[in-house]
Amino acid sequence: MSQAFYRHLQTELDGIRAAGLYKAERIITTPQGAVVRTTDGREVINLCANNYLGLSSHPKVIEAAHEALRTHGFGLSSVRFICGTQDLHKELEQRIARFVGCEDAILYAAAFDANGGLFEPLLGEQDAIISDALNHASIIDGIRLCKAQRWRYEHNDLADLERCLKEASEKGARFKLVFTDGVFSMDGTIAQLDKIRELCDRYDALLGIDECHASGFLGKTGRGTPEYRGVFGKIDIITGTFGKALGGASGGFTAARREVVELLRQRSRPYLFSNTLAPAIAGASLAVLDLLEGSTELRDKLEANTAWFRQAIQAAGFEIKPGTHPIVPIMVYDAVKAQELSKRILELGIYAVGFFFPVVPKGQARIRVQISAVHEREHLEKAVAAFAQAGRELGLVK
Repeated sequence: MSQAFYRHLQTELDGIRAAGLYKAERIITTPQGAVVRTTDGREVINLCANNYLGLSSHPKVIEAAHEALRTHGFGLSSVRFICGTQDLHKELEQRIARFVGCEDAILYAAAFDANGGLFEPLLGEQDAIISDALNHASIIDGIRLCKAQRWRYEHNDLADLERCLKEASEKGARFKLVFTDGVFSMDGTIAQLDKIRELCDRYDALLGIDECHASGFLGKTGRGTPEYRGVFGKIDIITGTFGKALGGASGGFTAARREVVELLRQRSRPYLFSNTLAPAIAGASLAVLDLLEGSTELRDKLEANTAWFRQAIQAAGFEIKPGTHPIVPIMVYDAVKAQELSKRILELGIYAVGFFFPVVPKGQARIRVQISAVHEREHLEKAVAAFAQAGRELGLVK
């Protein structure tokens, strides 16, 4: 064994710790909810889950998972095209496609795979992919696997996007695909899809979006960024997850025109070579869609909770990224200070994590708070009070 290799790794780890960038895992011992219990037995208010609608532990979702487990088994020990497709999978594909405004959908074991397996089967050397500079890592990695020409436009900058579209057209790109997060996970910025759609139409380009932080709650009926921006049913490709608002377990999807989905079934490597999505997740996800199509109560409560918290945390003296999304970045800028703030509010009963380089750019460290429909007003009031106390102690607010 090469001892030099392991010494090298240890040096790298020591450097990460010394720079204040080491990410430690905290362990909880309860289901996801407004309040969770840590290994020392303390109950803390959870403000850092992607559990936007509070469905991770919803009784009807759990009941549906149990029923699918009973009727369809624990796992299928197969990929989809061998003997891994059940009626639950086909029903979920049809339902999620309709929910996001597309013709068809294909399921993946992970949302990361939905982006990782998207670009290479569809586009080649003659084509162009134009990507927002702050797109999710899964989009970046998926594009790297593709031989298409690549352009990157400045984040949320329509003028720069048009520059890229012009250049790709002038270079004779056969097909052009603009791809962006619907909502950007570190800032809560909502993409200008209506204006991007106009640009794509002007330059004969396809438009694809990642809806992981939007499906289920953004828009008046929770159909995501396209509904929010008034272009529902007008997006060429939508990728998303069941691991956030839509139940919080795992699994992802790509929704698009029938031809796109059919080709992905033939050539998308994560789909062809990964085990089938567990039946319990498929069954529970169907129950999630039943809940969301039956009422907007949860997304309405989330919207109200978000508006209240954004106003209250600013009144407490903190700077946040502007917007309306339940992702609320509380800006600290310094990585060490962000970790100190996260540690202190945990001591005060609030669980929220510091984000710093390389997850966000250097000098942009923050606490990313995520509001949920499962939070009651008293949870949010306690959180703001804890932030205010910790902020004063650390000299972050007056």
